[in-house]
Amino acid sequence: MASPDGVSGVGSSPEETELSITLTLRMLMHGKEIGSIIGKKGETVKRIREQSSARITISEGSCPERITTITGSTDAVFRAVSMIAFKLEEDLGAGSDGMAAGRAPVTLRLVIPASQCGSLIGKAGAKIREIRESTGAQVQVAGDLLPNSTERAVTVSGVPDTIIQCVRQICAVILESPPKGATIPYHPGLSLGTILLSANQVRG
Repeated sequence: MASPDGVSGVGSSPEETELSITLTLRMLMHGKEIGSIIGKKGETVKRIREQSSARITISEGSCPERITTITGSTDAVFRAVSMIAFKLEEDLGAGSDGMAAGRAPVTLRLVIPASQCGSLIGKAGAKIREIRESTGAQVQVAGDLLPNSTERAVTVSGVPDTIIQCVRQICAVILESPPKGATIPYHPGLSLGTILLSANQVRG
């Protein structure tokens, strides 16, 4: 039987219940990566939005880094991350001789509230080690907070398949342990003054 959105019920599993949760994933990207994801006249990001059903927004600004925010059901978010990872691999690998170099590793930098990073690392680093071993991806949690925020960067590197498995596991951990206290999101290139100003305007 087809489900309301026209997708057949193939692959229904206990995980299906988790897929109704709305997930928001923030990623920090450099200008070249952003260009790759947006594509000519925004065609690539439009295709990723349509095919993944996720909402994807990219922060404005002329600074070298921007935040890409992906929101949707966990399933839609993972589809979008998968498409982004493969697109980055395709564009990064395009400059080199793919035959000789093999698959270029792709790096995604997730931005996660610091209060959730403890759960991700686990006791004596057990959880992050388990994620590395089970997915084959490299995972690093930054020791320092991103400027003017309560968030940290979590860098995931590997071939797209391993990255996607890794992001799934990271999301499972952060869904189980919601952030504690208020989160001050990281805004690339903004000075503290700007953030304080906008915070005061919100209060007023």
